[in-house]
Amino acid sequence: MSRTTDILLTALAPAIWGSTYLVTTEALPSGYPVTLAALRALPAGLLLLALTRCLPPRVWLGRTFVLGSLNFALFWVLLFVAAYRLPGGVAATLGALQAMMVIVMARGWLGTPIRAGAIAAATAGVLGVALLLISPEAQLDPVGVAAGLGGAASMAAGTVLSRKWQPPVSALSFAAWQLTAGGLILLPLALIVEPPLPTLSAANLAGLVWLGLVGAAATYAIWFRGVARLEPGAVSMLGMMSPVTAVTLGWLLLGQSLSPLQFLGAAVVLVSVWAGQRADRSFRRPDDSLRPRRTSRLSVGE
Repeated sequence: MSRTTDILLTALAPAIWGSTYLVTTEALPSGYPVTLAALRALPAGLLLLALTRCLPPRVWLGRTFVLGSLNFALFWVLLFVAAYRLPGGVAATLGALQAMMVIVMARGWLGTPIRAGAIAAATAGVLGVALLLISPEAQLDPVGVAAGLGGAASMAAGTVLSRKWQPPVSALSFAAWQLTAGGLILLPLALIVEPPLPTLSAANLAGLVWLGLVGAAATYAIWFRGVARLEPGAVSMLGMMSPVTAVTLGWLLLGQSLSPLQFLGAAVVLVSVWAGQRADRSFRRPDDSLRPRRTSRLSVGE
C-alpha cells in the first residue's frame, strides 16, 4: 500500500477512539473506570487470540506485558483519573502533548532525528486542541494534571517501544498479545479497588461491545500496523484526530454548540496533523522495509 493509504487507515483508529467519550457517558454505568477498562481490553484480546491462534513465545512475554501496561493498563487508568479530576478539554490537551513526547523518545530509543517541522506541527496541534476544548473557566487540579501527563507519557512510550520491539507476527496478533496482557493487569486491580458492576442493561452491553470489538480489537490492530509502517512522530500526530471526532459527535448527536474559536481549533488540529505527516515523510529506518512481516505462527515455548 502507499504511504497515503497507510496514513488514512491508521488515522481511522484515533478517529474511532473519539467515540469513547460519547459511548462512556451515554451507554455505560458511571463510577467503574478500571472495571470497564478491563472489560474493554481482556475480551477483545482473547477474541483476537482465538482468531489468530498465535500466542507469544516465552521470550516475548516480558515485552508483551510491558507494552500491555503502557498502552492499555497504565494509560487507561491514568486517563480515567485525569478525566474525573480535570475538565475534559484540559485532559485532552495534556494528552495531545504525547506527540512531542514521542518525538523525544524516538530520538533516544530509535535514533530518529528531531525535525523542526515535526516539533512545530506538534506544538500547533496542542494549541489547536486547547482552542477546541478548553473553556475560559477551566481549573487545574494537581493530581489530575499529573495523571494527564503520566497518561500521555505512558502512551508515548508504548508507541515508540511498539515500533522498537516488532515481533515476527501480524499486527492483529501483536494487538491480541498487548490487549490480553493489559486486561490481565487491569482485572485484579478492578476487583480490588472497585465494587461489583450492577446488572447491565442492553445499552450497557451494546456500549461494551462497541468499545471492545471496534474501539479496541479492530482499531488497535490498525494502530499497531501503522506504528510498524510509519515514523513514530507521524503516528502520534494522528492521535489528535480523537478530540476532533469527540467534539464533532457531541455537536452532531448531542446538540452541543460550537463557537467560532472551536471551529478554528479544529482546523488548526487538522492542518497540524497534515503538517506532521509532511515533516516526517522522509524518515525510513535502515532495517525497516515498511512492509508487514509474515512468518509461521508462533506458540508458547518456541
